[in-house]
Amino acid sequence: MKPFSKWNRFFSRLPLNLIVIFLCVVWIVPTLGVFISSFRSREAVRTTGWWNVLTPASRVIEGKAEYDQYCASCHGENGDLLPGADLSDPALVAGYPRSNRLLAMLRQEIDGGPHMEDQALLEDPKSALETLAPVLAYMEGISGGDTGSETALSLRNYADALVGYKGTQDYLTDCEGGGESASTKFECSVKDLLNPEGMGRAFLNTLAVTIPSALIPILFAAFAAYAFAWMDFPGRMWIFALLVGLQIIPLQMALVPIARMYADLGMQSTFIGIWLFHTGFGLPYAIYLMRNFMGSLPREVFESVYIDGANHWTAFWQLALPLSIPAVASLGIYQFIWIWNDFLVAKIFLTTNPVLTVQIANLIDPRGGNWHILTGAAFLSFLVPMIVFLSLQRFFVRGLTGGAVKG
Repeated sequence: MKPFSKWNRFFSRLPLNLIVIFLCVVWIVPTLGVFISSFRSREAVRTTGWWNVLTPASRVIEGKAEYDQYCASCHGENGDLLPGADLSDPALVAGYPRSNRLLAMLRQEIDGGPHMEDQALLEDPKSALETLAPVLAYMEGISGGDTGSETALSLRNYADALVGYKGTQDYLTDCEGGGESASTKFECSVKDLLNPEGMGRAFLNTLAVTIPSALIPILFAAFAAYAFAWMDFPGRMWIFALLVGLQIIPLQMALVPIARMYADLGMQSTFIGIWLFHTGFGLPYAIYLMRNFMGSLPREVFESVYIDGANHWTAFWQLALPLSIPAVASLGIYQFIWIWNDFLVAKIFLTTNPVLTVQIANLIDPRGGNWHILTGAAFLSFLVPMIVFLSLQRFFVRGLTGGAVKG
């Protein structure tokens, strides 16, 4: 009977295991795609899928056929046949970071005649850009950059996101070549990380918003939870029920009134204003969670310390709070991640000091450029919440389920 019982257990758990595997694949595959794309060049992201990185094929190799068809007869197989237009020169190729720039050059006349023999290709912009993308990748390959290769990965997107670069190439290339945008806007040093348009300054702003906005509600909620759980005063349950009911009020209802009040008080675009807003809307759930956990603690322990002469202040700091660390940790994770990922409140109440979620949107220039660095910016924005969750996750489930039955 034992072999059959083993197979019965296996097949009884199979549907659950398949569902878990399916959910993991659905979550991991897109995340992996975004992560790989964050290391790829603009042209590689625009023209090919991220999965090409997992294969040995390269756009440099694939682009050779297009290059031989349209360019090799004049520029040579290695691109160095014409001294005045050496396509193997990295400085020349750097002037064409995108295929539309190359298309504009090919439409210009050379020595009174068309640049390309195949003028029909240039008449259809969409077809021309699709054809020129692998040609440009091949040029980058023979020039030694190989930045267009499907398998070529770099940290250039992360550098652009950190400093808020919106030039025609990328921050590292521009600084290495002493480009115009580098000389006029960036110092090409560590100081560029504090550029107001970059993710570096936004990261500091996000820390300044998130840490106080997470700690203040936890502190007040701990005091209130102890009072609701272990202190007897008139209307205690009615007040607690009112606090639970306040959780259903959407914060969007209060945005306009509080924004007007902040403007009258001179608190608009201040850190203290957004701290108070997050504290007010985070307290109802925080008190509810902490009260349920503290209410589930053994009553005998509290009765014994009261008999020994301890007051409520001593019982709170030396008994209730240390025993409620799982609830504090789970509440801290919840509050921290919610505030870190907030966009709407930060957009309205902190316009002069944008946080990461707001700055990601600001990285796109008015003409729609810089979209390729959004993947790197997104991973920079959730790096800290991931570290916080993984470091405290052992308390998370225990804290959320504490007091679910008793209390």
